[in-house]
Amino acid sequence: MLAPTAVGVIVPSTQAALARAAGADYVEPTVVGDLVRRDAQGRWARDPGYTQPAAPSFAVLVPGDLPLSDPTADPGPVTDYLGAALAAIGTVALPGAKVVLGSGAARTVPDAAPLDAARVRFADVVRQARDLARVHDLRVVLEPLHAGETNLLNGIGEAVAFLDEYGIEGVDVVADLFHVMTAGEPLADVAAHADRVGHVHLADTGRRAPGTGDWPVAELLRVVREAGYDGTLTIECRWGDLAAELPAALAFVRAADPGV
Repeated sequence: MLAPTAVGVIVPSTQAALARAAGADYVEPTVVGDLVRRDAQGRWARDPGYTQPAAPSFAVLVPGDLPLSDPTADPGPVTDYLGAALAAIGTVALPGAKVVLGSGAARTVPDAAPLDAARVRFADVVRQARDLARVHDLRVVLEPLHAGETNLLNGIGEAVAFLDEYGIEGVDVVADLFHVMTAGEPLADVAAHADRVGHVHLADTGRRAPGTGDWPVAELLRVVREAGYDGTLTIECRWGDLAAELPAALAFVRAADPGV
């Protein structure tokens, strides 16, 4: 098992060995485009070429063309996809691994859809993902995304209120500094709900590597740690030269983390 203070990074499998050699404690794979693909029959399944070590967390759960909040869409493909994807994740995950449900395009409410009905539909999807994940000893965490990526749940406070409104228990939220800063969400608002944070994504100004800008990385970590968050930390950013930039980014995050 990884230590709670472990720091990882989201990179493609093709760069995973490089990331670990640079000092990352783990790699957080993306589900779509890395771990699962359509097979010859058009069914979603684990990519036979995926050979990475067991991971503590996974990102990008759902493809953008799978409608998660359209109340008029056939729910069958969503159920089938979640069942297949979460089963695949379970084969390459550490016990209790976190699966990030962000997927902005997939959850965007269609223009013609009534908002209330769309929210009910998305709540059903979140519950379904939670329950299917539990079968494989996984935990779904809901990621708020800024308004440029989706029109549904654009802040940590909104995500917490949504989970409470629909009585969705057992699902925490992601504190992603890129989305917090892009949405203009004050850290005071994050702190008000920090006890509901179940995963952390980190970046710096312009979504570059931590330590290269002026975003409040250390302040976010202090807020979530003081609220009791005892999980790992994942860097999700844009890289220029991964091998050159990652060691400094990892060192910066480790120095900024007050620990547990």
